[in-house]
Order: sequence, then structure tokens, then C-alpha cells
Amino acid sequence: MLTKPEMILIDVDGTLVDSVPDLAYCVDEMLRQLGMSVHGEAKVRHWVGNGVERLVRRALIGQLDGEPDEALFQKAYPIFIELYKENTSKRSVVFPGVKAGLDYMQGAGYKLGCVTNKAALFTLPLLKDLGIYDYFGIVVSGDTLPVKKPDPAPLLHVAKHYGVDPVRSLMLGDSISDVKAARAAGFQIVCMSYGYNHGVDVRTANPDAVIDSMVELKNLLEGARQAGTA
Repeated sequence: MLTKPEMILIDVDGTLVDSVPDLAYCVDEMLRQLGMSVHGEAKVRHWVGNGVERLVRRALIGQLDGEPDEALFQKAYPIFIELYKENTSKRSVVFPGVKAGLDYMQGAGYKLGCVTNKAALFTLPLLKDLGIYDYFGIVVSGDTLPVKKPDPAPLLHVAKHYGVDPVRSLMLGDSISDVKAARAAGFQIVCMSYGYNHGVDVRTANPDAVIDSMVELKNLLEGARQAGTA
């Protein structure tokens, strides 16, 4: 059972934001420029979640695991970066329930942080363009530290920033990477059912809870608070 946290850290892609429409556009446009066959949004949706470098590598070989020719990757990656700089938020949207959930967490006094594997170059404009940047007291992007999720360091970095014990902290994510990072950091972990986990039900990673909308957090956390005072 969850215990009421003091701090909640939230992932971006697949948790706050459906960013696949922009990512898929950039992947397919990159492939067109390389004279390769495009994949379409449905395939790209299964490949998102470990940063854009990994996404580009997957797109070049058309599958989740494996490595493309390195010379091809070195040619493709700058093309993708330039495309994504211009298409970070043109097609992306916040998932239903996100703003209501953020309003609840902010109003209830939780310390809020954003922890993502997306580079700061893309993370900050995306959060600002979609109107959710100001909810967070700190944003840790994929290139803020030398390591990123599933390493626990980004989560522990925010815990130190806020002076909050990891056992009084909650990670809200959507993938096995989020679950691994949270477990390693000593955080509780709640996952969204709708996110990006390479086509695998995130319940198989055994998070503490799985919810369908961020509005469900209120009942979940209120229940944890009441359990803590019982």
C-alpha cells in the first residue's frame, strides 16, 4: 500500500505528454531524406522511451533491439535533431487528466519535479509550449546529469534538491525504466496505463499502482494519507 509522499516526480513522454505524433513525423521525414522506407506512427510508438538517440537507432533498423550501421547513424542523427528542434510540440498534446492532476498535486502542497530522459533542448520548450512547465520546481532532463533513468541518480538528485527522504517520495511514470529507477532510488512508483512501454503492459514491472488518468491520483493519495493516520 502507498504511503503519502512529500514529493512527486513525474516523467514526460508517455506520462504527461503524448509526444509520439511529433517523434513519428521526425522519424519518417528523416528516413525520407535518407531514401529509406517510412514506418508510421504505430511502429514508432513502440520504440519511444529511452531517448531520441535510441529511437533513431531503432528506426534505422526497424526494430526495438539491435544496432544500425554506425556510419548511417552518424548521418541520420543530425537530420533527426534538426527536424525535432522544429517539431518538438507541433503535434504533441498533454494526456487527458494531466492538467487536473497537476492542479490537484500543486494545490495539495506536494513538491513537484519533472524527471525525463529527453534532452533539455527538447524538454523545456515542450513543457513551456504545452503550458505545464510552471508546475515544477525543478526539471531534470536526460542530459542534466552524466546518467539517466533507469539509473536512480536523477531521482536522488531531486530528492537532495528538495531535502526529501526517498522513502517519502513518489515517481509517476509509464515504463519499466521508471519502475527500475524508482526501486533503485527507494521511491514509491505509480505508472500510467496508457504510456510507452514498448508494447508491454507496465503491470508486468510490478509498480505499486497503475492508474488510467492522473485525476485518479487524488483518491490514491488521499487513501494513502488516511491509511497513514489510521
